[in-house]
Amino acid sequence: MLGDLVVAGCLIAEEKESGFKELGVKDSKLLTPKEREKLYVDIVKESKYEIIPISAEEIDERNKVGCNLNKLECIKMAQIINALNPDKVIIDCPHPIPEKFEREIASYVVNKKTKIVAEHKADFNYPVVGAASILAKVTRDRRLRDIEKVLGIELGSGYPHDPKTREVIKNAVGNNSKELHKYIRHSWSTYKDEKKMAEQKKMADF
Repeated sequence: MLGDLVVAGCLIAEEKESGFKELGVKDSKLLTPKEREKLYVDIVKESKYEIIPISAEEIDERNKVGCNLNKLECIKMAQIINALNPDKVIIDCPHPIPEKFEREIASYVVNKKTKIVAEHKADFNYPVVGAASILAKVTRDRRLRDIEKVLGIELGSGYPHDPKTREVIKNAVGNNSKELHKYIRHSWSTYKDEKKMAEQKKMADF
């Protein structure tokens, strides 16, 4: 809800995947920040990759014209596939119906011979997908720290479950700073809920 959404893809030969596993490459959520940073260096050395950050402003603008997050992710993932042009792509599926997600992505992919497989928990089951998740997570965290330097405040993880992030969002509701608001995903329910509560409190105080 704060900062960029980052999508990444990693391309390797199938026989190299076991080497990734030996390095300790896995789902980024199972690694510490220090472990992710170290593996990031190994991954970029051993693979072809693409990383696409999506700003909070783009997420909100796309949402206004009916492009929800799933569709936006499909478009960006297809951009990565088009850039890397793999024979086969395995995707960690954010959609409840993987087959539907596969069809959506395929509609944006130029090479129709590319085999597209979307699976739940693919970042856990396939080291190469875990590698992509590490590239995305490290990039997102680095960019969030850069935003903190610009704003001069701590933002926490940027996710809705983080109390520090929630506090930033709560304070932002009554703050018209354009510099702060350009990093907030206003189309997300978390921000809308905080805004609604602030408005209700204001009415009650009145």
